[in-house]
Amino acid sequence: MTSFIAFQNAFLRKVSTAALMVCLAGCSESNNDYDTGVDSNSDSHFDSNSDTQTELAADTEGDTETGPIANTPTDADTEDTETIRDTHNNTNIDTEDSGTHQDSDNDTNTDTDDSKTNPDSDNDTSIDTEDADDSDDTGSVAKDIRLPPANAPWDYQIGGGYTPPTGVQVVSRDREDSPAPGLYNICYVNGFQIQPNEETWWQTNHPDLILRDSNGDPVVDAGWDEMLLDVRTQTNRDALAIIIGEWIAQCAKDGFDAVEIDNLDSYERSDGLITQDDNTAFMGMLSDISHANGLASAQKNAAAFLENVSQMKTDFAVVEECNRWDECGDYQNAYGDLLFIVEYRKQDFNAGCTAFPELSIVLRNLDVSTPQSGNYVYDGC
Repeated sequence: MTSFIAFQNAFLRKVSTAALMVCLAGCSESNNDYDTGVDSNSDSHFDSNSDTQTELAADTEGDTETGPIANTPTDADTEDTETIRDTHNNTNIDTEDSGTHQDSDNDTNTDTDDSKTNPDSDNDTSIDTEDADDSDDTGSVAKDIRLPPANAPWDYQIGGGYTPPTGVQVVSRDREDSPAPGLYNICYVNGFQIQPNEETWWQTNHPDLILRDSNGDPVVDAGWDEMLLDVRTQTNRDALAIIIGEWIAQCAKDGFDAVEIDNLDSYERSDGLITQDDNTAFMGMLSDISHANGLASAQKNAAAFLENVSQMKTDFAVVEECNRWDECGDYQNAYGDLLFIVEYRKQDFNAGCTAFPELSIVLRNLDVSTPQSGNYVYDGC
């Protein structure tokens, strides 16, 4: 009996040992599937069918960041990586020195430092970035805008282009003219009134955009025989911005650097129908279009609008006869030395050159005619 019990105990110990070894081997393989401890330089992969957010465990000196994306296979890397957000995620991501690429259908708030954010379509996204790319108010990416050199010799050639006098650096010419090679060129655009040679086109194609009195007759600036454009409503301003915006875009294509929009003060000749606010609003729209096309925008005359520079979004000024009317100092307060002044009387030109030697001043005849005209006048200081 004693020998049988000893044999039984020995047999049971061998079976238990074998069973334990089998169990340990099996448990070790099973436990490997649940081991979440990772080194600080490891990649962590999440199963595509998992709805569980897993937190990576790192050693005390590791810098591992985690960023699991629900229902998406994800690689969570270390700091200074590019984070990619997939579709249908509601994810808040705060990264340093990262590039963020947003795919469609995200409702995402992103707070990044020193990052460039490239949103894709259909996003409802709020972005707070430093050193991010800027866009203009129109939604177009703003192009580089070059301002004219202050106190540069200049010429006013809206009556017809010709070879500029020696030393001239800035020239203004009509939008249908060509820019002067190698100089800073301002494109003249009549943005608030109708040139006499364009009346038929406007009456045929856009009669509803011409300002009319109570009898239905066009309101005319008698001094220049120009019909006024009707900028009183946003609907009209939107329609006019399309037409004049095409002229501005053509200025850019032709190689001009800036635009001057004439007759900003048309409200003064509108028999009370147009307000200063109407013209301010429209000027702001035209400046947006100019900037979107890479052109600087100049206020033309109308000292009463100097208090509205921020709303008009203008960058410098082209001014006629501000010495004659003692307004040059007011324009200088608004635009600094970025003033380009035209005087039509010799005494006003001389007075301006003495009082404002830091400004660009030119003397022209009232018709701003070419040297071939016979009544050409030019002087500059």
